[in-house]
Amino acid sequence: MPEDHFGERIAARYDTPGKGMFAQEVVEPAVDFLAAEARGGAALELGIGTGRIALPLAARGVEVHGIDLSEAMVARLRAKPGGDRIGVAIGDFATTRVDGTFTLAYLVFNTINNLTTQDAQVACFENVARHLAPGGRFVVEVGVPDLQRLPPGERFRPFDVSPEHLGFDEYDVVEQGLVSHHVTLVDGAFERVAMPFRYVWPSELDLMARIAAMRLEHRFADWIRVPFTAESRKHVSVWEKP
Repeated sequence: MPEDHFGERIAARYDTPGKGMFAQEVVEPAVDFLAAEARGGAALELGIGTGRIALPLAARGVEVHGIDLSEAMVARLRAKPGGDRIGVAIGDFATTRVDGTFTLAYLVFNTINNLTTQDAQVACFENVARHLAPGGRFVVEVGVPDLQRLPPGERFRPFDVSPEHLGFDEYDVVEQGLVSHHVTLVDGAFERVAMPFRYVWPSELDLMARIAAMRLEHRFADWIRVPFTAESRKHVSVWEKP
């Protein structure tokens, strides 16, 4: 079982209602997109967390199930209105199975990078394919690796510098590794968290989909379907199970 980096200390301050990734203008386009891709069927969220996307998606009438490694995060989901009606399996979403088949499976906000080996990411695609009904879609939102902005010979790149938070990504360009370092002001004291990830290229994800007998249907720069270009900082990709 992989290490759970989202324990009680992280889960306790993960939600930022109405701000950041919890802002309505961030959540609503994602939910619109996913509700359309579900096409009236059930959806499976990998890394469901505290329900940032699952709860508003379920409120649209989509039957949502989830997989998550963190019991602390899922406990907060279940404590929210409607959270007790979403079935969640505790486990590694690369391998954990749930009952039923789905018209949609999805991973949002770089969660595919929480799988820190290529083998685990491939296993995730294969696990999704086993859960999808024929014609089902797998949607992934993930950033494009930021190596164009990394000076030669450097490993660190800041992504947030403010009085309350310092954020730096540390790259390992040989192993496609990335450690996200956060120093956050909490109750008058600074706390440090470092989380490992594996960055992955769009074309590499397409190959993982082919291994799992899925094919790329769409790739956009964001949830409102802006075309993906060489300048895009992230992508929302949709693969179909034939």
